This record gives sequence, structure tokens and C-alpha cells, in this order.
Amino acid sequence: MPNDLVETMLLTSFGAAKPHVKALIRHFQHASEDFQRQQWENSTAKLAKFIEAVLKTLHVLAFRTPAPSQRAFSAGAIIDNLGRQPQGTLDDTVRVLIPRACRFVYDVASNRGGRHDSDEIDANEMDATATMNMCSWILAEMVRFSQHGAVDLSGARNAIIALMAKKYPLVEEVDGCVHFHGSKKSAPNVALVALNQRYPKRISRDVLISMVERNGFSKTNAAQAVDRIGRYVDATPAGLVLLNNGRAKADELLSD
Repeated sequence: MPNDLVETMLLTSFGAAKPHVKALIRHFQHASEDFQRQQWENSTAKLAKFIEAVLKTLHVLAFRTPAPSQRAFSAGAIIDNLGRQPQGTLDDTVRVLIPRACRFVYDVASNRGGRHDSDEIDANEMDATATMNMCSWILAEMVRFSQHGAVDLSGARNAIIALMAKKYPLVEEVDGCVHFHGSKKSAPNVALVALNQRYPKRISRDVLISMVERNGFSKTNAAQAVDRIGRYVDATPAGLVLLNNGRAKADELLSD
């Protein structure tokens, strides 16, 4: 769903908070990209910024005053202030539902993040998954609220469906094999993504060819693909590792 269309829909109700609407869409997009790249901590951190922009947007709508400056900003204070408003003065989605969802995401992002004990299960992936799904709901709910009473709801319905579609990482590792699910999938691109996934470790040429094969390409095509990415790798008898230009290329592929 194009960001400009979502922005147009949100501004129907949140026009007075336009800078914050732009910010929340930007943070959501960047968080989604990091999630697809399996950059769990980065995704969750950007979702915390998304929540801040959402709460500033709700503050402007509810109290008709500018949102607090960054120095004076307190997520908990805005959430509490919204909840204290008398029932009926604000739509419940603005007064209660979205703020409660925001509190969950903000608490996860602020209180855990990357700080885990070495003897615990790494919670970054499950935190990112939970917060990504919750923020998708928050944004979809804001679109639904903004389009309430619109004559033509088809655009809003499509936007909500797109926003609520489950997010999946573009890279998956199964039994040591890296699989690439992006729309730019080709044999050379699979090889680049596989090397990027394993960076800074080297992958032997034969193992890399096997990975490309398991992504649905013939052995001949896989071997040719590994040869074609030569300018992106440092090759030694110990295997291949991406150079900086290769990592940049892989990052571009993962911005699907």
C-alpha cells in the first residue's frame, strides 16, 4: 500500500498533526524493512519511534494543542491523559484502544530491546514479531477511524487489508541453507543474500552453489551465478565472503 495513500487517509481526521502523521508512516516503513531483513533490534527500535509519533498525533487530535517537545515527551503521560478523558468526549479507539496497544509496544521496546542475558533465549525475534503485528493493527485502526463515514470505503478496506497482512522476513534459513523470498529473486541474487546472511563468515564455493540450487535453480545456473558475483566477493581457498560493495548490493535486494 503506497505511503502517500495511507497519509491522505489519515489526514482526513489527523490533519492538524500532519508532521507526526508523516513521521509515523516513515518509521513504520523503515521498521518493516528492518523486520524483513531480520534486523530485529533495529525494527523494534524504529517501532518505538512510530509509537511516539502515534501518541503525538492522538495528543494533537484530543487536546487541540501542539504535542510535547521531544525533551518533554512522555509516552506514559499521554496515554494516561487520554484515558482520563470522560467517556463520550473522545472515540474509544483514540481514548483507550490505541493508547493501550501503544503502551504494550513502548514497554517492550523500552524495557527489553537488545538487553538479554547470555543464558536466556534471545527474545529479539519474538519481540519484533509481536510489536510489528501490533503496530500494523494500530496503523490500520487509525485508517479505519479516519475513514469512518466516508462515502467510498473500498480504498480504506484495501489499505487495512494491506497493513494487516502478516509480515515475513525475506530471508529464511533451513537446515543451514539460506532461502531468499524477495521479488528480485535470481540465482546471483540468492548467492549474494546467502553470503550476506553468513557475513563475516566465509562460505565455500560448493556450499554456496548448493544453496542456490536449493532455491530452485539448476546446478549449472547456480555455478554460473556464483561466478557472476565475483566483483562483489573476496575469494580464497577457505571460501567466499562479501566485500563492502556486495553488502550494499545485498542490502538493496532486501529493501524489497
